[in-house]
Amino acid sequence: MTAQTLTLGKALNTGLRKAMENDPKVLVMGEDVGKLGGVFRITDGLQKDFGEERVIDTPLAESGIVGTAIGLALRGYRPVCEIQFDGFVFPAADQIITQLAKMGMRSLGALSLPVVVRIPCGGGIGAVEHHSESPEAYFTHTAGLRVVACSNPADAFTMIQQSIASPDPVIFFEPKRRYWDKADVDVDAAPGDWAPLHDAKTVRPGEHVTVLAYGPSVKTCLEAASAAAEEGRSLEVIDLRSLNPLDIDAITGSVNRTGRCVVVHEAPVYSGFGAELAARITERCFYRLESPVLRVGGASTPYPPSRLEDHYLPDLDRILDAVDRTFAW
Repeated sequence: MTAQTLTLGKALNTGLRKAMENDPKVLVMGEDVGKLGGVFRITDGLQKDFGEERVIDTPLAESGIVGTAIGLALRGYRPVCEIQFDGFVFPAADQIITQLAKMGMRSLGALSLPVVVRIPCGGGIGAVEHHSESPEAYFTHTAGLRVVACSNPADAFTMIQQSIASPDPVIFFEPKRRYWDKADVDVDAAPGDWAPLHDAKTVRPGEHVTVLAYGPSVKTCLEAASAAAEEGRSLEVIDLRSLNPLDIDAITGSVNRTGRCVVVHEAPVYSGFGAELAARITERCFYRLESPVLRVGGASTPYPPSRLEDHYLPDLDRILDAVDRTFAW
């Protein structure tokens, strides 16, 4: 094992670099991804090393970025598109939903579009609306897209490479508030030793309540689990990692043991991804549940001004309150 201590952002940069070294058909494109290295410096140094033909600074036009990537993919390339902030993806929604997601089915499998759309997501950095949103439910609802979300440096390093290697289009969510979190990453591990892209991970075993999270919320849930342990409650925290397809067996296996479940995400609770999780768990674990599946997330409002975001985002207290309520039934 060759472990390096990397931030999540640097792990993504290292993963992108390895993918580009291994396959000359991998391209990176987006607003300011070249000379600047992206607003979060995720692509820092790539244009210098791989040239302007493989790391492409695009106009400020997300529809054009994804549309161009579709054309490149049809010609045999593997484009990686960076959407500068989560709220900027919507001008590209037409290209993603009506073209990127449907080309494989439309061609009866004759055509594949190995395009990765990287989206920094979530709040917690003191930014405003359009810069702090969680639009994952729009894309999990879109058949034909794979949707994944990394939460830590080790997964960021492997999952970005696995997504680039996928024959299908992948929406890749990156938790911007965790870009600077550090952890050891085995940068020389063989791909065969990596966890499969669409497998969930139990990041903290527990006995009393299953807590499901992904992306930026995983760390918050781990902090809540540590606090709950001081009160004698054992929380099992599962990092979903993949939202579509979903590792439902890992989820239901845990809930069938604990009998209780809390789902946490930063997106608004109403019609959020947690609703799909709650429905599936209720269908499969009904007779083992000791209480309803509870959801903790954002309010049904536009993202608030930065001074109010701490009241909007799920925190330790709100998660522990939901855990308490699961024992009240």
